[in-house]
Amino acid sequence: MSADLPHGHVIPEHSHPEDQLLFASKGVMTLRTKQGVWVVPPMRAVWIPAETPHSVSMSGHVSMRTLYLLPNLCRTLPARCLVMNVSSLLKELILHACKFAKLNKKKAAERRIVELLVDQLKAIESVPLQLPRLVDSRAKRVMQALFMNPGDQRTLEKLCKDCGASKRTIQRLFVEETKLTFAKWRQQLRLLHGMQLLASGAKVTAAAMEAGYSSTSAFISMFRKQLGTTPTHYLKSGIERDPFL
Repeated sequence: MSADLPHGHVIPEHSHPEDQLLFASKGVMTLRTKQGVWVVPPMRAVWIPAETPHSVSMSGHVSMRTLYLLPNLCRTLPARCLVMNVSSLLKELILHACKFAKLNKKKAAERRIVELLVDQLKAIESVPLQLPRLVDSRAKRVMQALFMNPGDQRTLEKLCKDCGASKRTIQRLFVEETKLTFAKWRQQLRLLHGMQLLASGAKVTAAAMEAGYSSTSAFISMFRKQLGTTPTHYLKSGIERDPFL
């Protein structure tokens, strides 16, 4: 399936009986499930296992390409969502496959496309662009307060006081439920929010400030540490390489 969607468009929560590969050739998509949030930049994709309820929102104009795969066709991929880098070959395979209503494995040419896709998906490289959700009601109040305003400058002590929980309890719950300390989780939230703002057209300085960073350099430094390059280059490099845009 191919679709071009405007900034702010939201695909409501739904699920599919098939595994799904959701690819962004332009713009940023944000996938939400009960387990967490995944941000998908241009030229990356997100793997969504079958029967996973999810919604998708768009930041900037999004050129979305989607493949649906029979369950167990890609057994090497986990039974959880993940964001992946997309090789040049995988990109071309996704774009080519989207020209077909359905690939028929009984036809030799189409069977080879499926086989190549599966081989490429066996060698994917995941990207740390997810944010786990919390279940405990006390930790959820802290999480929801920060979701509402990722740039919130309140200390953990202040957040805990406002949400009716102790600092020690919240620190323990974040580690138990997300495998991240509160500080790391908050850092990841700000990074992903900054990426969404950039995709929406914000300048790097404005995105850094709204996401809660003390300076533009702090935002760029954290971005480089997590993803290996600057925000502008990360979001634009894939588009510049794509001859279809």
